[in-house]
Amino acid sequence: MNTMTIIWLVLAVVMAVVEGMTVQLVSIWFCIGAVAACITSLFTDSILIQGVVFVVVSAIALLVTRPLVKKLKRRGAEPTNADRYIGKTAVVVERIDNENATGLVKVDNQKWTARSVDGSPIEEGMTVTVAAIEGVKLMVSKPSP
Repeated sequence: MNTMTIIWLVLAVVMAVVEGMTVQLVSIWFCIGAVAACITSLFTDSILIQGVVFVVVSAIALLVTRPLVKKLKRRGAEPTNADRYIGKTAVVVERIDNENATGLVKVDNQKWTARSVDGSPIEEGMTVTVAAIEGVKLMVSKPSP
C-alpha cells in the first residue's frame, strides 16, 4: 500500500465518522468518493487521476442520492389517529378556561382536555368545533352564529 492509498482510506474513515455524528446527510458523498479514489490509488500513482475519481464519484453519489434526500426532507409531521377529530363537533363537559387551565370536551364518546382557540371561556353544555390538536389537548372554537 502506498501513501496515497492510506490518505484516501483515512479520509474515507473521517468522512464516515463525521456522517455518523450528524443527523443529516452531509459527508457520505465524500466518503464514497474517497473509497473510489483509494481503490484507484491501488492501480495508479497519479494523484491527478485519483483526485478526478474522487470529485467525479462524489458528484455522482450526490446526484444519485439528492432526490432521496429531498424526499426525506419534505416529509412533514406524521398524521396520527387523533387528527380525525379535527373539524368535528364536540360538547363541553367541563367549562373551558385557558387562564385556569381547565376544560374538558367529549367527541365521539372520548373525553379530551380542551382549550379555547381565542382564549375566551366556553361554558359547559355548549357545542364547539375542534380546530386543532396540541399535544394531548384539543383546541376548540365556538361555532359561528
